Parts: sequence; structure tokens; C-alpha cells
Amino acid sequence: MRGAWLVKRTLDRGRKAPGRHAGPPQPPRSRHRLGVASLTIAALLLLVPTGPAFADPKPSLKDLASRVEKMHTEIETLTEQFNGQREKLKTAKKAAEAARKTLAASEADLSAKRAKAALLAQNAYITGGLSRALAFTSSENPDNFLDSAATTFAIEQRQGEELNQLIKAMKAAERARAGAKSRITEVEKIVKDLDAKRGKISKLVAKVESNLFRRALGEAGRPGTRATRVNLPIAGSGKAAQAARWALTQQLKPYVWGAEGPGSYDCSGLVMAAYQRVGISLPHYTGNQWTAGRHISRDEMRPGDLVFFYSDLHHVGIYLGGGMMVHAPRTGDVVRIASIERRPFAGAVRIAD
Repeated sequence: MRGAWLVKRTLDRGRKAPGRHAGPPQPPRSRHRLGVASLTIAALLLLVPTGPAFADPKPSLKDLASRVEKMHTEIETLTEQFNGQREKLKTAKKAAEAARKTLAASEADLSAKRAKAALLAQNAYITGGLSRALAFTSSENPDNFLDSAATTFAIEQRQGEELNQLIKAMKAAERARAGAKSRITEVEKIVKDLDAKRGKISKLVAKVESNLFRRALGEAGRPGTRATRVNLPIAGSGKAAQAARWALTQQLKPYVWGAEGPGSYDCSGLVMAAYQRVGISLPHYTGNQWTAGRHISRDEMRPGDLVFFYSDLHHVGIYLGGGMMVHAPRTGDVVRIASIERRPFAGAVRIAD
């Protein structure tokens, strides 16, 4: 409204006003210039913002907290993908080393067979200068000739066998060379993928731990309660119960993605470390831990069983009984006890009795 009033007032000033204060009449050219100037000013006034309505609204604390929760989920998902790739890398490196040894052995065998074949070829060349028929007719002692012919025949037979072995060795060496190259390519691809995931996780963690989100979560109130050490009695004497008891001793140690102790853990790293303490080797990856034991129903769960969450299994904890678990939750948090009701339950796995 104010902008329209200013435009009207400006236009009115450009017109000839009647009355005693109108002043001398304007020449036609001057009136034209004044009208153009007035219209220009009016157009500028219409383009100038007149209030705060054009400013972008600031995100609410609720929006910021929601963003952080999504980033935490993404961090944990990427972390388990990272852990899975690390497990693949271990396997690929072992396969690459085995392929390298096979290639070295194949090339050594090929080299030896080539040397033998060369000697036999050289011997055949030296002894095969005359045809057997000519040698027989010119020989004064047929018995000596027959002995020599038998030896030559044996050499030729051996030469044929060595040649076959040489061809086989060459093919084996080619296969070994191709296998080694394929394994090395696989390792390089996994390493590249790991670097990409590491970069993404680091950037997300930096965002989550930025002053903006720290302040927003502090003002909005972070979900959950403050972590405190809790000593729970764990029933049972088997390895599963022992693993659960040890995991409780790690309470309040910080969550660090990709960590497997002793000073910090991620979710699957805590599980791996707990079972390692009781002599059971588990991979540092929820996907492999999911297939490492027997799947059980929720009603069958007992202390030490692994409990998994979300459809992609990107979070795991160790069940304690009474609907509680010990787990390493997420970036910025610590190993703590929590209810299994707070996440979408995917299933349970029994690793040991």
C-alpha cells in the first residue's frame, strides 16, 4: 500500500496543479521529461522490497534435529558398508597373495620346462643329421646302430612328452597371470570404494558435530537420557553370557565409526570385540554377523544373543535380557544400555550357548 501511495504522489507531482501556487506553465518538452522521470521512479519503487517477507525463514529446532537424525542414520549405514568393504578387502588381499604365489610357481615351472625342451631339441638336432636308413646301410655293426636308434627313439618320445608338458605349463602360467591381475584389480576397486565411503562419512560427521547442530540439539533437547554406567546381573555361564558381561565393562567408551576397540567402538566393532574375548572370531560387519549364527525368534532371546535393527541390518547390539541391550549407538554417543524397543527390530542371532 505504501509503495502504491508513493507512486501516486510522484505522478501527481508530475502533473500541472491548478491554483495560485502552480507557478509558471511548463514548456511542453519540460513536461515530457518530468513525466518520464516520474515513471522511472515509480518503476524503481515497485521493485524495491518493502518488508521482511522476502527473507528465507530460518529452520526450526525441530527441523534441525530431524536433519541430524537422518545424518546419523546415513553415517551408521555408510559405516557398515565401509566395514563390509574392509572384510571384502581382507579376503581379496588373501586371494591376491595366493594368486601371486601361484603365478610365481607357474612361471618357475615354465622356465624349467623350457630349459629341458631346449636341451632335448639341441640333442635331437645333433644326433639327427643323417637319416636312419643311411646310417643303417653304412653301419659296420648293425647291433650298435640298433642301440643308437632305440636311444634316439626314446629321446624323441621324451621330447614329445616334455613339449606337451611345456604347453600345459605355458597355459597354466597364462591362467595364473590373468588370475593375479584380476585379484589386483579387485583390491584396487575395493580400496577406491573405501576411500570414497571414508570421505562421505567424515563429511557427515563434521556436519553432525558442527556448532550449528550442537547448539540446535542442545536447545531442542537431545533424544534419550544421559548415559550412566549400569551394572546388570547377566544370567548364564556360557560364552554368550560371558561376552555380554564383558560388553557391559565397555560402557561410556565413545562411538567412533569403524572402530573395534579398545578405546572406542562402532556397533559391529563392539560385538566383534566381545565375542573375541571368549574365543569366537566374528567379522567386523553387521551383514556377516547376521549370517554367523542361528536365527532365533524374539521369544527365544537370552543374554549374549545379537539383536539387529532396520531392514538393511545397519545396527546391532548384544541382548542382556528384560528387553534391554548394550550397544554403541552413534557418532557423539557412548557405549550404553538401551531398550530394544527404540529401533525397528529386524531379528536375532545366537552365536554361542
